[in-house]
Amino acid sequence: MDASRLLKTAILPALDELKLLGIPDTTAARRLMLAIALQESGLQNRRQVISGKGEVGPARGWWQFERGGGCHGVLTHRASKERMLWICDRYTIGTSSAALWEAIHYQDIVAAAAARLLVYTLPDALPTTVADGWAQYIEAWRPGQPWPGHWSSSWYSADAAVKALE
Repeated sequence: MDASRLLKTAILPALDELKLLGIPDTTAARRLMLAIALQESGLQNRRQVISGKGEVGPARGWWQFERGGGCHGVLTHRASKERMLWICDRYTIGTSSAALWEAIHYQDIVAAAAARLLVYTLPDALPTTVADGWAQYIEAWRPGQPWPGHWSSSWYSADAAVKALE
């Protein structure tokens, strides 16, 4: 998967869906969502890679959601719950964290909507700088092994891909 394709086939359609629920589609949202996908999966693996073992980890999708982490979070947080349930209904997905986790593996629009909704649960405005983007990513995703050295390239690659579509 390349960044431009993920924007066109998943992020933009997900943001269109979420606009119907009062969440605006902005350049900042597009950039952050793409940067997080690049950081989490490198757009290479839909299932978490465990060193020396392959794709066997508990996280799924380009945004690497875990069943008890991001999936549970977007289905229960007061800011995202009703919206995520609406997305699940719209895409004929069960409303348990296990059902969402299964769907995120291959339903990229649903995965993108879940990613945007996870960021939506944060109190701060969407970031416009690399440093603020990193802070929001860490707060929302709580990665077990963060890779701060990769964030700048994820951010700038996302920024370039988003600008190329505008």
